[in-house]
Amino acid sequence: MSRTRLVHQALCYGSDDEFLDGTLTFVLDGLDAGDTVLAVVASHNIGLLGEALGERSDEVEFVDADDWYGSPSRTLGRYNDYCAAHDTDETGRRRRVRVIGEPVWSDRTAFEVQEWMRYESLLNIAFAGTGHWILCPYDTRALPVGIIRSAVRTHPELALGPRQSAYCGRYLDPADFYAECDTTRPPVLPAGRDDVPFTRGRSAHVRRAVSAYARALGVPEPLTHDMVSAVHEAVVNSVRHGGGRGVLRLRSDSDHVICEISDTGTATASPPPPPPFPGHLPPDPRAANGHGMWVVRQLSDLATETLDPSGSVVRLYFRRSAAL
Repeated sequence: MSRTRLVHQALCYGSDDEFLDGTLTFVLDGLDAGDTVLAVVASHNIGLLGEALGERSDEVEFVDADDWYGSPSRTLGRYNDYCAAHDTDETGRRRRVRVIGEPVWSDRTAFEVQEWMRYESLLNIAFAGTGHWILCPYDTRALPVGIIRSAVRTHPELALGPRQSAYCGRYLDPADFYAECDTTRPPVLPAGRDDVPFTRGRSAHVRRAVSAYARALGVPEPLTHDMVSAVHEAVVNSVRHGGGRGVLRLRSDSDHVICEISDTGTATASPPPPPPFPGHLPPDPRAANGHGMWVVRQLSDLATETLDPSGSVVRLYFRRSAAL
């Protein structure tokens, strides 16, 4: 049966044979149909699938998942860029992109795991208007039960074997899953003596404060530049939409450098509702607005937001393992 709309499936496998049962025919069917095939999987699975494909492995682009799944928003951005670059053939005719995408769950904090679950749900929105096919393997031998359970809530279908699938009865609408994730976000940071107030026209002061804080922690220059740029963009958004003033709080723990931007809100009687999934979905490059939070998320490892007319809070996280 031909599938013309987005297909997003979870493949829960408990052995090497089950992994190949779920992926080999998927790849071969795609190659025979003229699809672009990208396999972003664990290094062990690159070897398994490449050997099973034999000479046809040269027709597939393989990427080690550890090199691709750095942060949720940047990973979604990479997939978006890849699909945009490969969804037409040499004649300009539209073609499907097939992706085997195996997220990396090891060495993640509980908060990071939750944000990767959110990412899996958001794929259903980000690629809803395409005919691409995304297959996400989950290794039941290694992953906690909670992560496996999340797969049936973030994927509309389960892949059961060669050309076999079933709809997930527990699949949750991405808007509902997003709201559920927001109920467990960390609390707002308490005030501190080193907080940096900002107002309109004080963005240079904020940039200097972030740079000095990062330098004191020994953050490498490239990551410091990303931190400064992300905070600057968030502050500009806050000034523009949040009443013109706010506070930057800089903190660090064993896992992350944290930058929190809060504002005083506006007095508008009938404020517009906040946009859905703010900054998570690639903006229209032709649009004049709507790029700010996307840029912020692309520069950060993680970002959370509470957008409210009475006062908004955006918190940015930068992994210390990458910084120090």
